[in-house]
Amino acid sequence: MSKLFKRTKILATIGPATNTPELVEDVIMAGVNGCRLNCSHGSNEERDQQIRWIREAAKKKGRSVAILQDLQGPKIRLGMLKDNHLDLKVDDEVILESAEFEHDGGMTVPVQYNLAEKVKIGEPLSMFDGKVKSEVVEIVSDTAIKVKILNDGFIMSKKGLNLPDTDFGGDILTPKDLSDIEYGANCDYDYVSLSFVQSASDIEKLKQILLSYGSTAKAIAKIETKKAIESEKNLEEIVKASDGIMVARGDMAVEAGAEVVPIIQRKLISMCRANGKLCIVATQMLSSMVDNPEPTRAEVSDVATAVVQGADVVMLSDETANGKYPLETVKAMKKVILYTQNHSRLAPISKKPAGEKSEVYDAISNAAARLAEDINADVIICQTASGATATTMAAQRPNLPIVSVTSNTRVANQLALTYANSAFVRSYSEDFGYDLAEELKESGYIKTKDGEKDLLTVIVSGDKNKFGTDTIKIRHV
Repeated sequence: MSKLFKRTKILATIGPATNTPELVEDVIMAGVNGCRLNCSHGSNEERDQQIRWIREAAKKKGRSVAILQDLQGPKIRLGMLKDNHLDLKVDDEVILESAEFEHDGGMTVPVQYNLAEKVKIGEPLSMFDGKVKSEVVEIVSDTAIKVKILNDGFIMSKKGLNLPDTDFGGDILTPKDLSDIEYGANCDYDYVSLSFVQSASDIEKLKQILLSYGSTAKAIAKIETKKAIESEKNLEEIVKASDGIMVARGDMAVEAGAEVVPIIQRKLISMCRANGKLCIVATQMLSSMVDNPEPTRAEVSDVATAVVQGADVVMLSDETANGKYPLETVKAMKKVILYTQNHSRLAPISKKPAGEKSEVYDAISNAAARLAEDINADVIICQTASGATATTMAAQRPNLPIVSVTSNTRVANQLALTYANSAFVRSYSEDFGYDLAEELKESGYIKTKDGEKDLLTVIVSGDKNKFGTDTIKIRHV
């Protein structure tokens, strides 16, 4: 039907494998709708440069592209290892030392957190995303602990540690996070994601801090801790408090057990759809493509499952940050999304979708989506000032593309990750939705059905200075 008919969006992490303006442009042209900049790695200067590259590439493509700042959170990481590698065997004993020193290749390893103040003997400790498991056997000093290795493996510099049974307490926003938020408030970020969220109050605090700096970025809660998922009530409170959720499956699997991940993913996607919130499914979606040019069958099924469940976004991490085949990975993911959405129905949800704007917006969006499908329209056009009309429309999960038009660049960039949305910035007028439809038809960006001369559109609009969204129109363009 049209070039933009990819309803589930792709968020790609920018890293060494994509750290040139040419490579950033390549992945965006291949189908990336948003770029994740990971604060766990690199410098502010590098991220400033990457933001410029992303905006330049988006302008060249003529599309809005979202940029997400991913805060590190209280992620405990190893320090720098000699030769960036240390082999470990079963029953090896490793000392994790937080006092600054240079690793000599031995079994005393630097760690970026004083675990001696928090851990207890007998507690489990995993390294390198759970690849190496160990158990705390001794508190060696005020700054060091000793662990016993439980399986063969290896570790590398700055890889993360997980301690699912250790009570860290306190605020999850670290001094580094606060510094990154302050710096990022003056950068061109559309979303900020908070790691290791445990309750709704964590995300509410992030929102308050963003507001205090005058940032218009939206807040994403990363779900990856046992505490966050300990009850359905707590999980839903986090969803309602946030602007969106990231199903951070890597740390969640290590913290809570791999077996819980598929169930939590399904619950979170359903909760986000019911509450009109963005849902991003992340981690290891096509991880074999870090080293291989083709995905495994299981990975293809994993991406397809997220699409069928109705996720707004599927995310690439190491695949585009450090992989050998970043461009091929984006193309493979897009291929799976398109085939799945065109050959399968979305999974139903038990609740009627309800955004946070108002019941009127929900009713209008529901009516417009049903009308568009009943008349076999080519596209739904949303005229929106804040993005609320477009997000409530997306919550209905219509089986056709949504084109959003706004005079606000930030809103357009944020909508780039919203389900089925393609957002454009144009000067406001009462008919700028119709005008955009004419423009996109003439350019071939949206195509009419075979044998049809006119583009059949459903336009949702209103007076932004008076009543907001209150009108549905059927227009032949």
